[in-house]
Amino acid sequence: MKSLQGLGVALITPFCEDGTVDFPSLEKLVNYNIEGGTNYLVILGTTAENATLNSEEKIQVIDCVKKSNNKRLPLVLGIGGNNTADILHQVRTTDLNDFTAILSVSPYYNKPSQEGIYLHYKSIAENSNKPILLYNVPGRTGSNIEAATTLRLAQDCSNILGIKEASPNFLQSTQIIKDIPSDFMVISGDDELALPMVLAGGLGVISVLGQALPHEVSQMMQLALERKVDDAYKIHYKIKKLFELIFAEGNPSGIKALLSLKGICKPYTRLPLTPASSNLIEKIEKELENLSILA
Repeated sequence: MKSLQGLGVALITPFCEDGTVDFPSLEKLVNYNIEGGTNYLVILGTTAENATLNSEEKIQVIDCVKKSNNKRLPLVLGIGGNNTADILHQVRTTDLNDFTAILSVSPYYNKPSQEGIYLHYKSIAENSNKPILLYNVPGRTGSNIEAATTLRLAQDCSNILGIKEASPNFLQSTQIIKDIPSDFMVISGDDELALPMVLAGGLGVISVLGQALPHEVSQMMQLALERKVDDAYKIHYKIKKLFELIFAEGNPSGIKALLSLKGICKPYTRLPLTPASSNLIEKIEKELENLSILA
């Protein structure tokens, strides 16, 4: 559990202008994060545009990150979706030896009941030899994992390690933190709420912005874990506008624009997503210049 505290980053998948995966930039991004103080890497989360990657590309992305990382940081792999049977097949057939845990997003679109969500995750837990991190992101999935369901899973499934909680209802997060077993992790899935979440008892963040500003975000998380509140909030307020800007036109368009400005990758996305507008790029560039952290 300690290896997944602090800053985890939800890695993007860089693309070339022709739409192919830009593996040299992915390698560069991994090294940049390791050198910047990131605590662990999340591969093929929703920020990776994994819905637009085919099965061969997913394997290539995994191999690239594993090779670049060279066992320096813990790795978490995203395996989730709205077809429970398919997820179970992926869990059984994927080589998970190099991964610390699986991050599994709550079923999207088909909007299951709380009982359906519970049984979905219980099935994954029973078929995985790796710990599971739940991922609640109602804004993307169309349904919420209620606090009672999270607590039930925490009590009933020994290898469900924790939850990446991205509900906009902060009271829901604090209810979970208040009542969970001592060995269950609550991790923020919302960059803007990461600091208050940790101060309330959470153990870190799986961040989008963190992959572009690993030094700042990892330092903020460490200060929060040490209960150095004023120092942590100094960083929070310093980068707060970037939290807002990178999501202004959807994720990962904004973070790719920021990473492009820092010389790490190109800003290209795959349809149906489009790259950030010139107006947003200008705003992000201006903010980076104000913060004196432009590459």
